[in-house]
Amino acid sequence: MVKPIQTPTLPERIAKFNQELTPKSRIIGDYVKKNPRKVVFMTVAELAKACEVSEATVVRFVAQLDYEGYSDFQQSLREFVDTEMTLLDRVDLKDMLEPGGERFRRVVSEEIDNLRQLFENADVDQMARVVSLLHSAPQVFVIGSRLSYTLSYYMGWSLTKVRGGVQILKGSDKTTIDWLTIAPADALVVVIALSRYPNELIRLAKLAKRLGQRLVVLTDSSACPIIREADEYIVAPSPHIPLFGTPTALSCLINYLVMELASRYGDDLKKHQEKLEQSYWENDVLFSMKKLL
Repeated sequence: MVKPIQTPTLPERIAKFNQELTPKSRIIGDYVKKNPRKVVFMTVAELAKACEVSEATVVRFVAQLDYEGYSDFQQSLREFVDTEMTLLDRVDLKDMLEPGGERFRRVVSEEIDNLRQLFENADVDQMARVVSLLHSAPQVFVIGSRLSYTLSYYMGWSLTKVRGGVQILKGSDKTTIDWLTIAPADALVVVIALSRYPNELIRLAKLAKRLGQRLVVLTDSSACPIIREADEYIVAPSPHIPLFGTPTALSCLINYLVMELASRYGDDLKKHQEKLEQSYWENDVLFSMKKLL
């Protein structure tokens, strides 16, 4: 399998192309590096005015960094800023005094934007490769930490309804190292990582690669450092900087991956689920309306 190439971050691009930039473009680059949290909200005209250059110079600067357009440049900057911002920084960005109704509409609108971004930019071939790995692996470990543990539990729980050999692991639990160490070399490790990317997940991803296991990363940004270790990865980017996190798009992505995986099992899926339902019934696991009749 050819390892996917990670998209360079904005600082990496500025460093890479610095010698090729014109003097005026270097002025823009220096301003962006010094004021990323301001620039992330600036239009082309506003950035040009702040740097005392023409709008055409800003457009050329973006093109020289090999971005398709200013919106592509801003998304890359947004991901960099999101990774570096503290909780206090995030609170300052949000209008915590706005009326509750307005806040509700803004939150829902932002999540719709996140889903639209996923819908418009998803790579179907890339997702198919991830599903193939989920299908062929004899054992699957799904790992998350902090906010992403919620998603890893959801994905792991959903996968158990489709196939066997699935285990959910918590990044903060040191026994996760034990499980990966004694796992077969052909096991698949799925790491779900949300900004601000816990170091424990980075260490576990590197461990999985040292052990020769396949690694899939599901994340919310191309700036995620774990991508460098991945055999396959899928990014569900957000056009907004969240207060705590935006799991909506990733949960939707997980739903699709599990449903696509289920479609590949044919009659074996029914046998697997019949076995589960029998166990639920024998152990009185789930509530049933029939008991009220």
